[in-house]
Amino acid sequence: MNWRMLLLGLVLIDFVALTGVVLVEHGYLGFFELATANTATMLLFTDLVIVLALAGVWMWRDAQERGVRVVPYLLVGLAFGAAGPLLYLIVREHQTRAVAAPQRA
Repeated sequence: MNWRMLLLGLVLIDFVALTGVVLVEHGYLGFFELATANTATMLLFTDLVIVLALAGVWMWRDAQERGVRVVPYLLVGLAFGAAGPLLYLIVREHQTRAVAAPQRA
């Protein structure tokens, strides 16, 4: 495991934990109510949507080049935000390392 995998894993774990806290405290619909409560939160929500859309396009293109399935990561991203792209990056890094590792007989 390299430092990128460790960092991505820690960020993913922390993000999923925070997502869980928000869902327990506010519920899924409550998140959207709060995200559109005022112009400041609407700006943050719009920024999130734009960045996740850009990440989704990148994941789609990258997955096509690599010949891997991307739909599960897009669905996770749609439901839980940055967890989808983070998970994709972890799996991508793992696959890249597996391909780059020399084959042992």
